[in-house]
Amino acid sequence: MQKTILFRQQNLVYKVSGTGLPVMLLHGFTEDQNIWDTLVNAFPEKYQWLVPDLPGSGKSDFNPSLEEIADFAAAVNAIRQEEQIQQMVVIGHSMGGYIALALAEKYPEHLKGFGLFHSTAYEDRPEKKESRLKSMEFIRKHGSSAYVRQSLPGLFSSHFKNNHPGIIQRQVERYANFNPDSLVQYLNAMRNRKDKTLILKNMKIPVMFLIGEEDPAVPLRDALEQCHLPEISYIHILTHTAHMGMLENTNLCNSLPGRFLD
Repeated sequence: MQKTILFRQQNLVYKVSGTGLPVMLLHGFTEDQNIWDTLVNAFPEKYQWLVPDLPGSGKSDFNPSLEEIADFAAAVNAIRQEEQIQQMVVIGHSMGGYIALALAEKYPEHLKGFGLFHSTAYEDRPEKKESRLKSMEFIRKHGSSAYVRQSLPGLFSSHFKNNHPGIIQRQVERYANFNPDSLVQYLNAMRNRKDKTLILKNMKIPVMFLIGEEDPAVPLRDALEQCHLPEISYIHILTHTAHMGMLENTNLCNSLPGRFLD
């Protein structure tokens, strides 16, 4: 069921399906809620899935009042409040993981489990901050279509690009018309976020790490450095996989979260 609430005077759209343990799935940059379809469809009734289009993505309105990653976490919490959920598992892919960490920092009492799906608690290194600035300038000058067509294929492993170009092309076409203001807003918020490793270190709830062996956005070394921080960690390294495991390694990226939720 698709639902809409107002968050800071703008429409925020999300899907709710299934029953049981509430699980919030947060998509990443240049994505929308549909990126989670295969996972939700693998367990359609076993869990209560809450899958938003983050503000500015999919069917959710661009919200100019959101400046920091914590603002997006507040939007996610508004959905939790609307659904009257006391505790839930939250799993975030890439930028969604940054938002999940901000949610854990601000609302820890409402989390029952936590997952970083190709994501990191580290803040951007200086060279990454500079790269995000250049991306923002590129989008302002050339638009979102040129940016998505240039950047999205680089998130996949070379093996996958060679063997499944059609899947990548479909992703590019799906997100080529992304709102450029949203992309700039996301890049700025990601660039300005702070290190959250202390949040991981203080977590007493189970934490799942899904790590791409060939991930250019979250290097394997960085991910492994964080795995020991929580009290309870479930660590999965996906071989021959880069940043888009739900497409590159679909079976494992369905079964491993399923095992974690069980």
